[in-house]
Amino acid sequence: MKPINVGLLGIGTVGGGTFTVLKRNEEEITRRAGRPIRITTVADKNLELARSVAGEGVKLTDDAFSVVTDPEIDIVVELIGGYGVARELVMKAIENGKHVVTANKALLAVHGNEIFAAAQKKGVMVAFEAAVAGGIPIIKALREGLSANRIQWLAGIINGTTNFILSEMRDKGLPFAEVLKEAQALGYAEADPTFDIEGVDAAHKATLMASIAFGVPVQFDKTYVEGITKLEAADIKYAEQLGYRIKLLGIARRREQGIELRVHPTLIPAKRLIANVEGAMNAVLVQGDAVGATLYYGKGAGAEPTASAVIADLVDVTRLHTADPEHRVPHLAFQPDQISELPVLPIDEVETSYYLRLHVEDKPGVLADVTRILADQSISIDAMLQREPEEGEAQTDIIILTHLTIEKNMNAAIAKIESLDAVTGKVVRLRLENL
Repeated sequence: MKPINVGLLGIGTVGGGTFTVLKRNEEEITRRAGRPIRITTVADKNLELARSVAGEGVKLTDDAFSVVTDPEIDIVVELIGGYGVARELVMKAIENGKHVVTANKALLAVHGNEIFAAAQKKGVMVAFEAAVAGGIPIIKALREGLSANRIQWLAGIINGTTNFILSEMRDKGLPFAEVLKEAQALGYAEADPTFDIEGVDAAHKATLMASIAFGVPVQFDKTYVEGITKLEAADIKYAEQLGYRIKLLGIARRREQGIELRVHPTLIPAKRLIANVEGAMNAVLVQGDAVGATLYYGKGAGAEPTASAVIADLVDVTRLHTADPEHRVPHLAFQPDQISELPVLPIDEVETSYYLRLHVEDKPGVLADVTRILADQSISIDAMLQREPEEGEAQTDIIILTHLTIEKNMNAAIAKIESLDAVTGKVVRLRLENL
């Protein structure tokens, strides 16, 4: 049978991994796909690098636009990244009737609605398994494996860099800045780690998962994003004493009024499986009404794990290449005319539990004042920890865990607590999920 011709845009880490795995497992992949899948053209600015990876027999070019308009190419694999030229290339490929496979979560989180609409109109597929959680087949699970379920919520450790940093801070008791340097030295963090440590990368991925889980448009601009840069080693230690671990979670939850879509450091009970995901690994927990909780765990980055997801998409597209476009799996799991307009709730309306750390004067009546303020906002206390002050110290830390409450009530309570004479500095507030 005629091979499927693939044009590869970008042969860096993931592109190189894709080329290597496709060649190594060629026979197995052909048996699964029903026909050979061949990368016939590679576009990369660095032609020397491209030649060293691709070898002979593959057409090389530094002009990516010549690939997306080439009539011989069936599928374009976009591994350039970013929002700019990548968007132009993907749209041009679709316009020319090419299927697209991409690992570009930033592009889809920001321009996904436009891209999927164009693909739908042209009758081509856009596959993006590699855009979320590297080698873990979470997109396929949400789109197909769990399609019998009304998905209630999902929570994921979907950024390996921040998970490595948090694991090291917990294990070694080191401050954030020191562990970040170590992560950069080991290659887990970029020279400019902003997208990772500020939670933007995780937010891109959470946005895509939420759209597929709930059948809503891609709405990255409405996602609440908070990174780990302000997290202190003291809070990781206190959380541990109370039986919790702190992880940067991407959370999407269906509520009657709308959808919660948020990324932030979160306390999770230490006995939960997801709380024990360490180092640069990823994990996503999904709660469906029929199946209950399911957990997906694995490598969230790296050349071959991500290549595994890219090639799985290539196999999928190859199998369905000649299928009637109306009967393929929709890009966002739900038929395009059935996408819901359920709103994304502002962070003030989110319902969760909280960890509070107060630095207070060690004198009678302080705790009574704090608990009264919480009670006035209908916030009940689940657990409390008071550190004994060192000899000669006049101040101490009080740690409070609360039951579920609405964020705006907690904001009001914190403002009143901070105005108490006995409370010094700002109250440290972290969200808590029992999952």
